[in-house]
Amino acid sequence: MFKDLNKKQFISLIFLTVVISGIIGWAYEVAFYYINGGMDKIYLRGGNFLPFINIYAYGALLIMFFTHKHVKSPLKVFLLCVLVTGLLEYFSGFILYGVLGWNKGWDYNTEIWNFGNINGYVCLRSVLVFGLSGLLLMYVIVPLLIKLVKSKYKNIVFVISIILFTLFIGDEVYNLIIAKLFNLPNAIDVYKSLGFNYM
Repeated sequence: MFKDLNKKQFISLIFLTVVISGIIGWAYEVAFYYINGGMDKIYLRGGNFLPFINIYAYGALLIMFFTHKHVKSPLKVFLLCVLVTGLLEYFSGFILYGVLGWNKGWDYNTEIWNFGNINGYVCLRSVLVFGLSGLLLMYVIVPLLIKLVKSKYKNIVFVISIILFTLFIGDEVYNLIIAKLFNLPNAIDVYKSLGFNYM
């Protein structure tokens, strides 16, 4: 799937996948928590100024890595997506909340449609959504991005991918590290001060 991409095209693909997947994950969570909260308030999600949730970006990269050789079998891709994202979600939750003691970013014990919930870190609904999202990624988004990074505009796409990746990851670094080190306002504090609901 990626073998005929040169280095610049592959970098463009990875950077754009990270940004797009993080945005789609953010949109999914905002929509889900709107429904979960009784559809009376919109809750912002993630911890950045930009609409981006990092675990979806990491999950997308893992999906690409583990499934790109199996794209001729959608069922195998789906099952690998479920397995890979389920493990990522469970161990991320276990390490961040169970071991490091951070505040929980998600807890399936308190949410709707949480059948198969394991310790609040993963549930059947989440991995099925991730499995379907993985199919969307591997059969729609990645092929479209490959066409884009190989197009006659590939040099412009390369520059845009670097700019977008830098903006989104810079936002992430600021909120996760810089704001804490220098006691600066982070995105959650700013949005809450502006009257937005945050969950």
